[in-house]
Amino acid sequence: MIPRFCSPVAEGFRFTVCATDGRARTGVFETPRGPIRTPAFMPVGTAATVKAMKPQDVAASGADVLLANTYHLMLRPGAERVARLGGLHRFMGWSRPILTDSGGFQVMSLGDLVTVDEDGVEFRSHLDGTRHFLSPERAIAIQRRLGADILMVLDECPRHPITHDAARQSMERSMRWAARCRDAFLADPGGAALFGIQQGALFEDLRRESADRLVELGFAGYAIGGLAVGEGQQAMFEVLDYAPQQLPPDKPRYLMGVGKPADLVGAVLRGVDMFDCVLPTRSGRTAQAWTAHGPLNLRNARFAEDPSPLEEDCPCPVCQHFTRAYLHHLARAGEILGAMLLTEHNLWHYQRLMAGLRDAIAEGRAAAFARDRLARLEAGDR
Repeated sequence: MIPRFCSPVAEGFRFTVCATDGRARTGVFETPRGPIRTPAFMPVGTAATVKAMKPQDVAASGADVLLANTYHLMLRPGAERVARLGGLHRFMGWSRPILTDSGGFQVMSLGDLVTVDEDGVEFRSHLDGTRHFLSPERAIAIQRRLGADILMVLDECPRHPITHDAARQSMERSMRWAARCRDAFLADPGGAALFGIQQGALFEDLRRESADRLVELGFAGYAIGGLAVGEGQQAMFEVLDYAPQQLPPDKPRYLMGVGKPADLVGAVLRGVDMFDCVLPTRSGRTAQAWTAHGPLNLRNARFAEDPSPLEEDCPCPVCQHFTRAYLHHLARAGEILGAMLLTEHNLWHYQRLMAGLRDAIAEGRAAAFARDRLARLEAGDR
C-alpha cells in the first residue's frame, strides 16, 4: 500500500492506491465533491454539457468526474457569467467533481490564428474572430471563476513531429508557465486542486527533466501531455513505458486526450490513472457504437433487421430496451434519439471497461483481463 498524501496546495484532496498489479494500479482520489475511482475515464463536457446526455444519465453510466473545456467556456457564455450564476456545477446540474483543462490545447490547435510568446498566447476566437489573450495567470483565474474542482496549468502542446531542440524550447516554456500557474493558484486555492502537465514530446530525457521540475514545484496530480497528437499508438506506448514512472507514485497520473479502448487498456497497464477523450460521445453522434469486439457502424445495412441488442451482456438502458435494427433506423433517418442512445451506450461501455480494469487490478489479473479484451477487439465485430 502506498501512503496517502496531504498536500498543502490541495486541501481536501487525497489519493490512495488500494492495489497494484505490475505497474497497473487502482485507487481512489478523494475530493470535496466525492471520490474518483481510478482508473477513471472522464466524459468530455465541452461547453458545460456532455453532448446528447443529461447529467443524471452521465452519472448513471458510472462516471465519477467529467471534464469541461476552458477555451470554449471562456468564449461562450464566459467565465464571469458562469460565476454570477453560481459556478459550473450549478450551471450545468452536475454535483460531482469537474476537471477543467487550461484551454492551451484548444488554443494551440487554432494554427495560424495563434501567436505564442513568453507572456502567453494571443488568439482569435473561432466563433467571431475577436482577439483574446491567455496567460498562465488568466488561465487559472478563468478556471477559478468556473468553479472547477481540478484545475490544469497552461502548457504549450506542440504537434508531432518535432525536433529535440524545438521540443526542449517548448517544454521549458511550459515549465515556466507551470510555475506561474502554481503561484497564481497558491494566491487563492479556493478548495480546488491543481495538476501539472509533463511535456517533452517523444524524448525521454526531456520528459525526465519536465517531471523533475514539476515535482519540485509540487502539484496535487500530474498529467502526461503532448501525446495523442499524431504519433501513433506504438510511439505513445513507448513513451508510457517510462513517463508514468517519472512521476510521483503517490499522486494521480492523468493521460490527456486518450482514447480508444485499446489505448486505455495499454495505458492502465503502464501505470496511468485518469483519462479523457471525446471519442465515445463523438462516435455516438456519428452512428458508431463501441462494443467489446470493436465499433459498430449502425448505418450499415446488415443491421436493418437485426433484433439483437448492441451487446448481449451490456446492462445499459439502451441494450436493455432497443435493438440494433431500431438504432439502425434512427441513424439512417437522422433522428436525434439515435445520437442520444448511442452516446449513452458508449459512455456505459467506457465506464464498464474502467470498472473491469479496477476489479482485475484488485484481484491480480490485470494482464489476463487485458489479453482477453485486446483479443476480442482484434477478432472484430460479430
